[in-house]
Amino acid sequence: MAKRDYYEVLGVKRGATEQEVKSAYRSLAKEFHPDRNAGDKEAERRFKEVNEAYEALKDPQKRAAYDQFGHAAFEGGMGGRGGPGGFGPDFASSMSDIFDDLFGEFMGGRRAGGGQGRGGRSGREAGADLRYNLEITLSEAFGGKTAQIRVPASVKCETCSGSGAKPGTKPRTCTTCGGMGKVRASQGFFTIERSCPACQGRGETIDDPCADCGGAGRVQKERTLSVNIPAGVEDGTRIRLAGEGEAGLRGGTPGDLYIFLSIKPHEFFQRDGADIFCKVPIAMTTAALGGQIEVPTLEGTTTRVKIPEGTESRKQFRLRGKGMPVLRAKVTGDMYIEVDVETPKNLTRRQRELLEEFERASHKETSPESAGFFSRVKEFFEGKSG
Repeated sequence: MAKRDYYEVLGVKRGATEQEVKSAYRSLAKEFHPDRNAGDKEAERRFKEVNEAYEALKDPQKRAAYDQFGHAAFEGGMGGRGGPGGFGPDFASSMSDIFDDLFGEFMGGRRAGGGQGRGGRSGREAGADLRYNLEITLSEAFGGKTAQIRVPASVKCETCSGSGAKPGTKPRTCTTCGGMGKVRASQGFFTIERSCPACQGRGETIDDPCADCGGAGRVQKERTLSVNIPAGVEDGTRIRLAGEGEAGLRGGTPGDLYIFLSIKPHEFFQRDGADIFCKVPIAMTTAALGGQIEVPTLEGTTTRVKIPEGTESRKQFRLRGKGMPVLRAKVTGDMYIEVDVETPKNLTRRQRELLEEFERASHKETSPESAGFFSRVKEFFEGKSG
C-alpha cells in the first residue's frame, strides 16, 4: 500500500511551523498510543505511521529533503539510522522529547541556570520564593515609608562562593550520567528517563564538600532588608523583591521575596478605596444653631468644617482631595465627614428648665419630621376607628 503524505498523516499544512507539527504529533501520539488501545491493530498501525511522519518532519534538513523529493528522500533507511518506518534512536529521542514536554514541568519543577531544568548539567537548583507579612498603619499607607525587615533565609555560602566544594577544589562531572543528571532505561518501544541516583539529578558530585555549608552552597542567615512602600498601597498589596528569596543550591538562581501588606484598623478613619470616612459626634446645639467643628486629617493636621443650622445625624460633608493617594497615579481621593448629633445627658436643673421652656415654645415647624409623623399616626388610627 502506498504511503500517505506525511503532512496529511499529521493533519497539518505544508507551511506549518515546527510547533504546529510538534503539537499535532503530541495529540495523535496520545490518541493512538498502544497503552490506550490495547489489542487494536489499526491504532498500532496509525501510531507507527504518526511517528514515522514526525521523524521526517521534525528535523529541518529531513523536512527540506521530503518537501523536495517526497518519500524517495528516505529510501535506503535514511542513511542507516533506523528510517522513519522503524524504531531507531531517532524514535526514542522523539518520544523522549514528548515525555519532557508532557511531564517535564511537573517532574522538573522550577527551571534554573539558563534554561536547565532542575538539576541538569549545571548541578544548580533555583532557590525557593519567600513570603513576609508586614503590617503598617493607615497613616504609613497614606504617606509611604521605607521599612526595615529582618528575614531568616538561606544565603550563598561565602566560603565556597556557592559552589558547595571545599575552597581550592571544585565539583566534578558525575561519572554515572556523564553530567546529564538523568539516566535512561529502554522498556520495549520506549526509552524512560529518570534522575541519576548517583548525583540526584544535579550532573555533578562533590568529593570534598565545603565545611561551612556541607556541600549545599548556602547557609542559614538572618538578613536586614529595606522595603520601599509607596504611598497609596491597599490592604493585601504584594511587593516583589527579585532575587531576595532563598539562595539557590550550589550557586543556583535565588528565589524572590514577596512582601504582603496588611493595614491596621484606624481609630478614627475608615477607608474605601481612595476615599476616607470619619464619623464625628456634634452637640445638639451645634446641629440646631449651626457652627464650625475641627476634624483631624491623615496629613496629621486639622481642618474646619462648617455645620449649617438644622443639620441632622448621618449628614455627610465632603472634603475634596483629603483622602488617600491612588497608587502610581497623580490622583487623590476625598474625605467624608459624617456627623452624629448627640443627645444631651446628665442635665443640670437649669439645663432641664431651659429645655422644658424650649419644648413649650416649640411648634410643628421646629421639629417637622416628628410632628408630621405623629400627625399621620393619629389620622391613621382615627380613620380606622371611624
